[in-house]
Amino acid sequence: MMKMRELINCVVPENLDEYRDVFVYIEHSDGHIKKSTLEMLGEGKKLAKKTDEKLVGVAVGEELTPIAKEAEEYGCDIFLGTESPDLKDFASVPYTNYLAEMIEDYKPNIFLMSGTREGRDLVSRIAIRVMTGVAADCIELDIVENTKILSAWRPSFGDKTIDQILCRKHRPQTITSRPGSYKVAEKQPGNKCDIKIKKVTVPEAMKKRKILSFRPKDRLDLTSAKKIVSGGLGLGKPEGFELIRNLADELNAEVGASRPVVDLGWIPYEHQVGQTGQTVRAKLYIAAGISGKIQHTVGMINSENIVSINNDPEAEIAKVSDYFIKADLYDAIPKIIEEVQKYKNGKAVVGESPEKAA
Repeated sequence: MMKMRELINCVVPENLDEYRDVFVYIEHSDGHIKKSTLEMLGEGKKLAKKTDEKLVGVAVGEELTPIAKEAEEYGCDIFLGTESPDLKDFASVPYTNYLAEMIEDYKPNIFLMSGTREGRDLVSRIAIRVMTGVAADCIELDIVENTKILSAWRPSFGDKTIDQILCRKHRPQTITSRPGSYKVAEKQPGNKCDIKIKKVTVPEAMKKRKILSFRPKDRLDLTSAKKIVSGGLGLGKPEGFELIRNLADELNAEVGASRPVVDLGWIPYEHQVGQTGQTVRAKLYIAAGISGKIQHTVGMINSENIVSINNDPEAEIAKVSDYFIKADLYDAIPKIIEEVQKYKNGKAVVGESPEKAA
């Protein structure tokens, strides 16, 4: 089922032709652009080529020259920055103010942000400030043929539908996408970027709230995992995850899970893959005992090699798998572990790698 929506109740610009280029918010830390932003730069470059526009990176911070140079390496045509010692750490009010000023001054056609905690904090504030709408949690982006209208796709209604969202009359066309939804942008040697960094003095009124420190949460990051072994309801019992962990250990992989087993308390939420969990792009993704509902598959569909183990050949997971093993997972996984161990000991007869053996 598919629905089409249009954004309404926002201020309509008098002349849409004044709005040009694709803006990407550059989220950075410790002098480097974050991986989630590199994904958005890759998508932004594709969209800019289709609309014959420029890719513009926009950032706020303290020392932005290294960030600008890195943005240049990843294909930005223009870099716009607002710089101040008072902007070293993220703060909602001043960051919103300076990003909104850039949008109001340069009038972008499209504005892309990664749906990180920082991105979600900023995007609604900025949208209100510049009087436009937001399409959140998008999983696919494109340009409507022969136009400069962004076509954004996102799951809705409990992930039972995929909706196309169009912003025909309002600018900038603003979206967030979940980290892990796209490939990281490729470096473009020799690319030249027009770097414009403005130094500012942050008004005292914007400094009423100050970040004292960031305490990193001890959280499993599946979005960076190259190999993942996930378990679902087909395990039948929480103890079944011991088998999943054994296979993951042999493959040097991370452990993932579908939402139902997380809801049952079989495994912590940090392992959940899917629309309400983490979106992954692994080189190898093994789904054991997972039926393949869209809530899960939307979070792992972009993995390079998907192997599913299920005793039901009609399971939805089979439709998105590169390899399907029709078997009881309690019979299949020990045999896979045995083959992986043979390979690692140089005794495997068939297969070029543990992934192929799996």
